[in-house]
Order: sequence, then C-alpha cells, then structure tokens
Amino acid sequence: MKRAKKITKQKNPAQTAFTRFMLVVAFFILWIGAIGVRLVHLQVNQSEWLRERAQDQRRDELKSRMLRGTIYDRSERALAMSVKVKSLYADPREIEDVEATAQDVAAALKIKPDQIAKDLREGKETNKRFVWLAQKLDEDAAHQLNKELETYDLKKFDTPKYKGLHWREEQKRSYPYKNLAAQIVGFSNADDIGQAGIEQSQEEILRGNVVKKWQDRDRLGRVYEEQEATREPPKDVVLTISHSIQYKVEQALEKGARASSAKSGMAIVLDPRNGEILAMANYPSFDPNRYTEFPTENYQNRAIQAIYSPGSVFKLITYGAALDSNLITADGMIDCSRGFIEVAGHRFNDPHATKTMSYVEAMAVSSNVAAIKTGMSLGKENFYLYAQKFGFGQPTGIELPAEARGLFRSPETWNGDSLASMSIGYEVGVTAMQMVSAYAAIANGGVRVKPHIIKEIRHSGGKPAFVSELTGTPIVSQDAARGLRKMLREVVVKGTAKRAQLNGYTSAGKTGTAWKYNAKLKRVDAGKFVSSFIGMAPAENPAVVILVVMDEPQGGARDGGQVSAPVFREIAEGILPEMNVVPDANYVQEDLTAQTIPSEIEEVVLPETENVNGIDAPKNESKKNVGKTAVSSSVKETKRIEIETKPEPKKESKSPNADKKLSKPAALNTDAKNKSSTERVKKKT
Repeated sequence: MKRAKKITKQKNPAQTAFTRFMLVVAFFILWIGAIGVRLVHLQVNQSEWLRERAQDQRRDELKSRMLRGTIYDRSERALAMSVKVKSLYADPREIEDVEATAQDVAAALKIKPDQIAKDLREGKETNKRFVWLAQKLDEDAAHQLNKELETYDLKKFDTPKYKGLHWREEQKRSYPYKNLAAQIVGFSNADDIGQAGIEQSQEEILRGNVVKKWQDRDRLGRVYEEQEATREPPKDVVLTISHSIQYKVEQALEKGARASSAKSGMAIVLDPRNGEILAMANYPSFDPNRYTEFPTENYQNRAIQAIYSPGSVFKLITYGAALDSNLITADGMIDCSRGFIEVAGHRFNDPHATKTMSYVEAMAVSSNVAAIKTGMSLGKENFYLYAQKFGFGQPTGIELPAEARGLFRSPETWNGDSLASMSIGYEVGVTAMQMVSAYAAIANGGVRVKPHIIKEIRHSGGKPAFVSELTGTPIVSQDAARGLRKMLREVVVKGTAKRAQLNGYTSAGKTGTAWKYNAKLKRVDAGKFVSSFIGMAPAENPAVVILVVMDEPQGGARDGGQVSAPVFREIAEGILPEMNVVPDANYVQEDLTAQTIPSEIEEVVLPETENVNGIDAPKNESKKNVGKTAVSSSVKETKRIEIETKPEPKKESKSPNADKKLSKPAALNTDAKNKSSTERVKKKT
C-alpha cells in the first residue's frame, strides 16, 4: 500500500505581513495608551504636587515681618521701637559632618558645642530642615559670624558661606528708657507678640504684617525672577503720658514706698479737663528689655488691676451725692457730739466726732459719724445710684488690658450696716483708676471725662488714623462740685492732709487709710493697711489730679496723711511748673508736727462685731487706735495696739524738701529718757 503524500498549505506572504503589522500597531496603541494614561494622571491628578516640587527645586520663599509699630509719649519720644536683626539657623539635611559643623559654629559663637551637636543630630534623625543656632543678632554680630564661618571654595548663593547654615531676617523690640512706664508700655515676647500693656492691648495695630518674597533661581543659584506680596503696614501709637512727668512720678513713688517700707505702691497723674493720663506709675517695676529676669507679679499694672478698700477717700462720693441732692451744704452743721453712732446693732466709734461741726470741718478731720449720718440720709438706692454715676463697679474703659471692674454690690444684697460701712469706704472694692477718675470729675466742675492713655494712632508716614475724642458725663452740679472742693481744701489746710500743702500753689484732697482683708485669716487684718491720698492743684481751678496709694506701709507712719500725702506734694511741686501752671499762692510749707495734724485713726474704725459685711473682723477692734502717732486727749488708753513713734521736730527747714523726713517711718524709741515724748499704745488680746 502506498503512503499518502503529505499535503502542505502554502503561506500567504501578504497575510503574514499584515498580521505582523497589526501586532506592531497594537503594541504601539497600547504603549501610547499607557503613556497617555500616565500623562493624564500626572497632568490632572498630580499637577499640584509636581508643580510644588519643581518650585522647591528652583524657588526660594523668603518670609520677613514688617517692623512692629512704634510707641511714643506725647512729646514724640520713642518708648518702644523695633530694630532689624538676624537669626542663624541650620538645615540638618544639608550637613554632612555634624560634629565638625558644631565645633565651627560653637567656636564662632564662643559657646560649648555639645548642645549644638545634639540639636543637629536630632534634626538629622528626624529629617528636620530647621534648627536654631543663634537668634536676634545685630548687623555687626552677623557680619562677624559671616567672616568666621566663611568657606572660600563653597559655591553658595546666600551667607554665611558655610554648608547647611542660613540667615533669617527678624526684628527685636527695644525699650530705650528701660523701666520707665514699663507697666503701661508692656513688652513683646520672642515671637514679637505683645504680652502686657499697650503692646498687648494694641497688638493688631502694632503688629508687623508678614512680607512674602519668592525668588526663582537657576541651577547655579542665580535669581532670574522675583515676586513680593505685602499688606497694610503696622501703625504707631502715641500715648498721653509725658516722659518727664512719668519719670518724676516714678522717682517720688519709689522714694516714698522705700521710706515707708511699703509692699507696693501706685500713682496716677490725670488732667481732669480732658481725661488724659499724664503718668501712671507702679512700684516695684521691671525692665521690659529683660522681662524674664523679673518676677511676673511686677508685670501687673496695679493702678487698673488691683482692687482695694478705699477707706475715707470714698467719703467724696457720700458728701458729693448729698450735696447734689440738696440734703446738705458745705457750711451746714451736723451733730457729732456723741462720738459714736449705732447702725443695725453695730457701734461705730469716732474720737474726733465730739461736737456739733460743719461739714467742711467734718471732712477735714475725717469724721466717720458725720459721713455715716450723711450716707444714711441718702438711702440705699440714692447712694447706689451716685456710686454708679461716679463709675464704681464698672471698668473706666482705659486702653490697657485686664482692667478690673471693682466690687460694688447692688442694694438688695446689702446687710443692715452696709450703707454705713460704704459711706466711710468699706465693703466696696475699687481700683486706683476709678478713684482718680471720680476725683477728676469734681475737679472738672462735676463733669466726668472718660480717662484715656492713647492720644492718637497714626500711619507710619505720620498721618493720623485715629484721634481720641473727649466724652464728658455730668455727675453732680457745679455748685456741688464747688462745695466738695471747698471741703477738700479744708482737709489740706486744717485737717489730716497738712503734709499735702504746696509751695506756691493751693491744693485740696483727701486722705484714706483702710484695713486689708487677710485671705488666710478670712477677716480684716488690723496690722495691714492701704494708705492713700488723692489731691488736686490748684485748688480752685485744678490742672491735675494726683493719686498716691501705698500698700502695707510699715512702722509708725502708716496713715494716708503721713505716707501718701508727702509723695503727692513732691509730685505736684515737680510737675506743675513744667506744665506752665501759674502759681496761685505765696504759701510756704508750715512747720508740721504730729500734734498739729489730726490723727487718721478714725479711718480704720469698723463696727464692733465679729462679722463685718460678710468679712470676719477682730472682735471689739473698732475701739482700737490703729496707726496713731498723736493721741488726742479725748481718746482713752484702753484696747490699743502697741506702737511707739518718735515725734517729728517742732521746727523744720522751710525748704521745698522740708517734708522728706516726714515720709520716713518713725523710728522705735525704747530709751527711758524719751518715753515722755513718745506714744505707747497697748493691745489687749
């Protein structure tokens, strides 16, 4: 059988070529499709990321802050200003030899390299791009560092010519007058953010806006394109305070506080006609250039933040309300012959209220009986209404941070003796700013002008952006204000504030001495006082109102007439000529002794009770003579606190500085020879 022949099919060359062609086409279609999909993904989904990466490679973004606004006093003296500085930082990712870099930088900065090396190692391990090496150096220091760190063979577009090191443009706040008006001006922290005073309250106005600058560079680091974005520049703040007046007030306050060994002190000088604060001082103070070196409590502006019991200076409100309500007249008479008054079962003793006297005389000797009777005649609602009109229990609106409201409760919460206590300045809490504002209203004819410390806010070019406007509110009538000034004048001429008499000028004012509340004992402390004096000069047409408050003065001299009035005198005699106030008297300070000035003992007398308006008081201490340096013949020798004071000389120099000795604490004298000329007050417990 024959084998079948194998049949082979002949291939078609054209078909083969076509198949191969289609395979190639399919491959290219798939290839182009994949590329297209990838391009779409890159161009659509990853476009922003790629653009940012490209900009990072060629573009530098430089951020700098515009210089913070300047704070001026009323005479254009810069109290706070900013200067340009540089800060050195490292990019650890660019540094190859950490130890060598740390050694070189430390040698240039003249510090130990250990901390620098540690920071750089940590930055490299955590992939950081920013590590501070030195901050806020001036131009000279930065130039010196550039010289010491220069690497000559390194191609680098910025300074310093050292691999991985760069400069950042910054600013530093400078306070040329150091601690002058420190609590008013405040300070800024390392990030140029205001932390106290005007620096804090006007942060948005003073803050320098961030300026962004973009620089595009080629591969050699050369800039070929640059863009900059800026916003509205910061503004400057002009204050109402006077540099020279502020200095005099601070010096007088510090001297008085040291002389009386006071825990702290505060003083305010106010122009009653326009509400401008000419000076506001606190003791102790601090230097805002070195604020970290001082206790934080020194930052506090006690003049607007500290709340205290005013004592007899608050009698201005009591008598002012009665005069305006036509219940009394300044020359009218009031019976104080009993020497005490009982209200709601509590007895208020008054060693100076032993006769019928005029209201002028009652104010001069600071009679508690007269003030309480006057307050009771007003009634709760009327007394509360006038206290509100004078601004108590509410902030004054001064342009400083953290102003306290004070404490003044509504009548429905009062106790039976509350009105009596408030009439003599207890059971209320005030700030120094509230008190000086109330006295300024009387100095200004009964019109209270809102106090302010910013004169104007202006653009860096000098064009004003804001100017303070006067806003006055009538509180009492002009006749009532005139009557009050007459009463306050008598306090200085014949009463408890003879040490506030001025050479060449008339003055008027009121002393105040009040027990302090002891939080640990949960009652008032008979050994701690707040002593104050608020005065105005000249008496008939006041150009200034001056407040002086001393917290916890020590020694024999502790009442407002002895501790604070001499400070008022030194301030007034120093600033009135500077303000071009014409002298209105040829008066020369008279000889002052303890016997010629009525004692202020009555100003710390509280009801004879274990609980005074919700505050526990030492039982029966209302009869004690606290801080007294001259004993009246009508005062008994029982239940007294033992204090020995050395009497002042009967004759003093009549020079302008004759009162300096009076502001010092009286020395204790135990010598038997001097016992006849000293006062012993014994405390029985």
